[in-house]
Amino acid sequence: MLHPLPTLRRTAFLCLALLPLDTAVADDLFYAPPPASEDSEPFSGQAELGFTKLSGNSNSETLLGKTSLSWHLKPWTHTFRVEAKHVSSSGETTTDKYLVGQRERYDLSDDHYAFGLLRWEKERFSGYNHQVTSIVGEGITILDGPEHNLSLEAGPGYRFDDITAGDHENYLLGYGAMDYRWQLSDTSKFEQQFSAEATRENVISRSYTALTVAINASLALKLSHEIENNTNPPDESDAKTDTTTAASILYSF
Repeated sequence: MLHPLPTLRRTAFLCLALLPLDTAVADDLFYAPPPASEDSEPFSGQAELGFTKLSGNSNSETLLGKTSLSWHLKPWTHTFRVEAKHVSSSGETTTDKYLVGQRERYDLSDDHYAFGLLRWEKERFSGYNHQVTSIVGEGITILDGPEHNLSLEAGPGYRFDDITAGDHENYLLGYGAMDYRWQLSDTSKFEQQFSAEATRENVISRSYTALTVAINASLALKLSHEIENNTNPPDESDAKTDTTTAASILYSF
């Protein structure tokens, strides 16, 4: 029989300490982020670091880290992002993921912009040793008001897949993404984002839903849910779909 006090302690620690890698910082390497506001600082960033350890009836550790840095030099916006995630259970690694990327944005007008991104990903158990993706294209801001913001973007790209089985594949891809944000109040915001990258072999789609509530000028509580689906992953992959649901603390500077 489980003792209720240790169980409650572990559950409470998990809820407070888990800072999800994939959903806490704006995913500007997967979706269509809105432009910086007119009063934005020239340099800004967001960072997260979380560690969870459970022991007793179950033994697991989760280490998560993520940072995103942006330089706003009108008409340019430069964004650099790094993230890492490691999860182990009973001494055995169950998740190991790393990402490094750079995104460039050039405002063509108040509503249109050109963009380019370069992304390197390495995720254990996905069937890939690593993937390198580059995309260029054009975006448009449909809504840009005090409450609602909607951006769409699309373009061609290229992806290199280093498959665990030892094969290498090169693909041309078509990319499309949307980013919708609703400022519910002065301290709360809702986000819904979606992107798809299609090649002749598969379609990788991502959906991200989040509710953010500000605690103070630098900290916020974020509740989020993300779904990533690969229609045709390598045979070595454990699953076609990954989901992440989490409560996190977000630090902005």
